[in-house]
Amino acid sequence: MARKPLLEFTDKGIYCDQGRFYVDPWKPVDDAIITHAHADHAYWGHKHYLAHHLSREVLLYRLGDIQLQTVAYGETVMKNGVSISLYPAGHVIGSAQIRVEYQGEVWVVSGDYKTEDDGISTSFEPVKCHHFISECTFGMPVYQWKPQAQIFDDVNNWWRNNVNNGVATVIVGYSLGKSQRILQNLDLSIGKVYTHGVIENTNEALRRNGVTLNPTERITIDTSKDEIRKGIVLAPPSSVGTPWMRKFQPYSFGYCSGWMAIRGAKRRRAADRGFVLSDHADWDGLISAIDATGCEKVYLTHGYTASFTRYLNEIGFDAYEVHTLYGDDEALEDTTTQPAPKGEEFNTPFNNNDQDKKGSPFGGYLEGVDS
Repeated sequence: MARKPLLEFTDKGIYCDQGRFYVDPWKPVDDAIITHAHADHAYWGHKHYLAHHLSREVLLYRLGDIQLQTVAYGETVMKNGVSISLYPAGHVIGSAQIRVEYQGEVWVVSGDYKTEDDGISTSFEPVKCHHFISECTFGMPVYQWKPQAQIFDDVNNWWRNNVNNGVATVIVGYSLGKSQRILQNLDLSIGKVYTHGVIENTNEALRRNGVTLNPTERITIDTSKDEIRKGIVLAPPSSVGTPWMRKFQPYSFGYCSGWMAIRGAKRRRAADRGFVLSDHADWDGLISAIDATGCEKVYLTHGYTASFTRYLNEIGFDAYEVHTLYGDDEALEDTTTQPAPKGEEFNTPFNNNDQDKKGSPFGGYLEGVDS
């Protein structure tokens, strides 16, 4: 009789029966291991959470008073004989791959990841395993990222030209991950960085966690529009088209996302500039990351799951498509139904609320959210 797999895909999430825990569950459970603090992976309502220590303050900010244990990369936690350890995913600050081992069987749940070193998130580290659970958000050959230095040269030149022309500069990226990556790569000789309230709250949480970020100034009702025009505004996706953003007119609005590669003005929400900048692996990054694990089987949870599964099988991998509730970080930051973090329950003129049956071989049957 075949041994039951160490991890299973269930209606609550990825489950380890031997260890009695879930990884990134989307329904309330007793014991949850969290890969990172984005809303499609870190849900409210679990009794106990385990995550990397750099996710601590953001999780508490987003989810409130939770029972949270944090560990360092490479540190081992035992649950009913199952060994659990976290390794860098390179997606955002504090993001982790979850390595699970029992009686010589090793699984790795990647969460979301990127293989380029962004200079602020701990760089992705391949982990050897028998079974690898991977995203494939950008699992199509058209998605090939340019080095981020080239992208930020474009961003800084655009900002500099706006300042010279007396036009305010607003750049959009989700509040955890993309905003900090943008912040750390701006040329601060051009001017100050101003932040929407939800981004500044996230920055403050990260700073409480010991993360060093470039200086920012929260936008309030008293912030001078003339001063803002000399700097740059970091804003979340939910601010696009709102009265909050229109108060900066005249402004030039830029959007940072991997979707800028092909989806044009519609995906850019009519932005003046679209910058192809993603916190997910591109086509080559996905293939190299999966190959580096040496895995016997790979399971694809969200993104271009069907086509990428077919491709991996064609080139010699044993790949399976599974449907989960993981999805587009940006979309879920705008639509999550979790309680608003403290201080974001009400809007002000400068503080818009922003929150942050197809089967696997093992019984996964969820209709997913493919990005």
